[in-house]
Amino acid sequence: MCQEDGKRQGVVFNIQKYSVHDGPGIRTIVFLKGCALACRWCSNPESQNARPELAYNAGRCLTLEKCTRCLAACPREALTCGEDGKLRIDRSRCEGCDMPCAEACPAQSLLVYGKKRSVEDVLAAVEQDAAFYTRSSGGMTLSGGEPLLQGEFAVALLREARRRRIKTAVETCGMVAPETVRAAGPWLSYALFDIKHPDSAVHEAQTGRPNARILENFRILAGEFPDLPILARTPVIPGFNDNEEAIRAIASFLRPFERVTYELLPYHRLGTQKYHFLDRQPPMGDVTLAEGVLPRLQRVALDILGERVQIPR
Repeated sequence: MCQEDGKRQGVVFNIQKYSVHDGPGIRTIVFLKGCALACRWCSNPESQNARPELAYNAGRCLTLEKCTRCLAACPREALTCGEDGKLRIDRSRCEGCDMPCAEACPAQSLLVYGKKRSVEDVLAAVEQDAAFYTRSSGGMTLSGGEPLLQGEFAVALLREARRRRIKTAVETCGMVAPETVRAAGPWLSYALFDIKHPDSAVHEAQTGRPNARILENFRILAGEFPDLPILARTPVIPGFNDNEEAIRAIASFLRPFERVTYELLPYHRLGTQKYHFLDRQPPMGDVTLAEGVLPRLQRVALDILGERVQIPR
């Protein structure tokens, strides 16, 4: 192991084992904090902020009538009892400490999203599933948030994993510095790259950023690393890109990149509860994807890309 890589640290908010959806074979997914986008449909709101965050699951709380251990443990007086008797978090104060309040909570109603971990520490967890990788051609996937936003840490993870003969993948939205994409490319076995909308103004209105950097980085990854298998993905979002014009334009953009495959992902609301844990309202509300939209858009992509379109069974 390269000693410098092994000691490098980043903020990780989850390590999920035995995944079969985020790259070939059986994967261990390492979720890194921080993202430059603010997609309204994000299912991992705890990933957006680069710093560790305190979350509160009121359903688990013993109530402040029975337990006030968290209030006593907070060194910044960020936790208070509201007029309704429920716990309140002053998030302007809740930062910069190890959040001992979560450790003090006997019901685990307080939890911390994000912890500093070293490359050596993360890969020790990843290697626990090495036998599954060998049998399934799986490996480690970096996800987020946007994992490449923590560029030095992410590249060190990829590089050290490859040194240990672990196949690697990254799930990226592409909103990172081009030099980070170039640094990560040689250490990748596979890439999953989101392309959300072809129109830059529409993209910015719904994600907070235009798409020029994203498309530039896609061209870098596909053009400068021609042997790297890439799965381009589009989450189909109601009122954003759930129309034939948008999907046709994305598929046409992808057509010249012959090693790139394409998948459309159905919109879901799996992250709704986590918004409430962070005192936020889900931006998309109760909207759902109309029945029949996804198959229709898949046919549009098939007309342009043919067998390169992946349709889950």
